Amino acid sequence: MNKLTQWLEKYILPIAGAIGAEKHLVALRDAFIGTLPATMAGSVAVMLNAILRDLPPQFIEGYDGNSIPVISQIISINGYVWNGTLAVAGLIFVFSWGYNLAKAYGVNELSGGIVATAASLAGITFSFSGGITGLNLNPETISAINEAGWSATATDINAVGWGWLPLNNLDSNFFFTAMIIGFVSTMIFNKLMILNITIKLPESVPPAVSKAFASIIPATVAIYAVSIFYWLFSLMVPGLTFLGWLQETIALPLLGLSQGFGAIILTTLFVQIFWFFGIHGPNVLAPILEGVFGVAQLHNVNLFQEGGAELVASEGYMWVRGSFDAYAWYGGSGGTIVLIIAMLIFSKRKDYLTVSKLSIGPGIFNINEPIMFGLPIVLNPIMFIPFLLTPVISVSIGYFATIWGLVNPVSQQVAWVTPPLLLSFLATGADWRAPLVTLLAMTVSFLIWIPFVKSANKINIEEVHNK
Repeated sequence: MNKLTQWLEKYILPIAGAIGAEKHLVALRDAFIGTLPATMAGSVAVMLNAILRDLPPQFIEGYDGNSIPVISQIISINGYVWNGTLAVAGLIFVFSWGYNLAKAYGVNELSGGIVATAASLAGITFSFSGGITGLNLNPETISAINEAGWSATATDINAVGWGWLPLNNLDSNFFFTAMIIGFVSTMIFNKLMILNITIKLPESVPPAVSKAFASIIPATVAIYAVSIFYWLFSLMVPGLTFLGWLQETIALPLLGLSQGFGAIILTTLFVQIFWFFGIHGPNVLAPILEGVFGVAQLHNVNLFQEGGAELVASEGYMWVRGSFDAYAWYGGSGGTIVLIIAMLIFSKRKDYLTVSKLSIGPGIFNINEPIMFGLPIVLNPIMFIPFLLTPVISVSIGYFATIWGLVNPVSQQVAWVTPPLLLSFLATGADWRAPLVTLLAMTVSFLIWIPFVKSANKINIEEVHNK
């Protein structure tokens, strides 16, 4: 382990220092850190709702927290908190991204954040349409539907609306688009500001007014440039937004992955790589995780209902969507709960210790945004190798333990916020061996993280920031 630590210090730390001093990456890192107040508040809300609403039904038949006084009110309040934080995390990020990019170039930070936000939002669909056919509606119902602004006949309902921003376009799915569009628009703004292509007012004008007017031309050009791109894109790819196109072009080539070990490892690697760059890996790969592994899990659930664990073991799928949660994503994607524990034991950096203490609570319920964006792990070179390696090893342990019959395949739908060990126990139909497999994976991952946490102690964060 000492040799590995020395190797990291000799070869990896210099690279980490060079990357850490690159101003665009510093701005991106600071943009993620800037979202921490919102992501932490949202994580606390999700964690509380997990305790009060999602976990008790696993143990108490008929439990419904929404019907219990006081608890139902707390759940509702937590819902409002989530609405304003994690539900629009991408929107919060893009403003932070533009702000920090503008700051890196020494121009108006507030305007930079506004430009990035406006340019990114410009490409999101504001409308929806849908319909239902094969109905048998009475005249009163048809009249009421038509008065509501939709159109209905005796057999059909057609709904069209405008002015809607879908939440799945504003949450972490928005990060990738925001990184690209936010960067381009803010860089146009920055360059025009530096070239002094601005409206100049007399010195007698208050500074706040003068700064706002100075940003008008650069901001207008930046937003128009992005809007023209959106328009051209809509002509080339009709019926699909740039956000939707990015998700499809990333996800669709990966469709078809199934039960092979190589496919599972590839999926794991892509999830980690996306996350390292601040992109929500499970969301990007949802067509595979939910469309392939999720369908396999539903098949196992049905088999379990018919004949129990024996039938699942003989006729079911060995690796399903919940297998990732049970054996690799303890504490969230990447198994970050073991990193938090390793830092609490071995880290000497005050910033790491502070973030770890704040992240341990959400981490127990597999909420890892605080550690991902607060440490951050995102774009942190010293964390890249273990962040990529430990889930692969954990998946391997869980996969071979399952196909060798050492543990039952996952056959239950368990809330993702269920704490590690308990999650694998419930997911496998109460197989007591499953938590032992998870514990083994966590132990191996913990040992891998130790030298990297120790090496991180040698990085002087103040020197990196001041370069």
